[in-house]
Amino acid sequence: MSVQLDEIAPDFELETDDGNTFRLSDHAGQRLLLVFYPGDDTPVCTRQLCDYRDGLEAFADLGVEVIGISPDDAQSHRRFRERHDLPFVLLSDPDLEVAARYGCKAVVGMKRGVFLIDEERVVRYRHVEAVALFRRRREELIEAIRDLA
Repeated sequence: MSVQLDEIAPDFELETDDGNTFRLSDHAGQRLLLVFYPGDDTPVCTRQLCDYRDGLEAFADLGVEVIGISPDDAQSHRRFRERHDLPFVLLSDPDLEVAARYGCKAVVGMKRGVFLIDEERVVRYRHVEAVALFRRRREELIEAIRDLA
């Protein structure tokens, strides 16, 4: 069963694009936007993450830190970040274990999903796309986050 709205977000530990370890529990007291995406340098994922990059100030003004998660390895993430000047952390979920806990594991690969985790690690916003070609645009997310405030 995947995490639902108003539930505690499952803790996890994944490798960052710089080879460090990211633990969700280490970020208590922060608002995080977890962005599950199928793959680095794919057309829709690139547009999605560049859209969030271009609106990073609006997310920061709402006290939200953006974190990307895909099955790609740290080396792929580093190249993707550099190529597109992405200013946020990218996490590797190669076995899709975390994606499964968040309802983002597809029959093949990863579904696209976005989760707002509040300061107490409660899921305040959840959207998982049934079709990977669609994505939540920055404006939609910012409006949803403002509505929660």
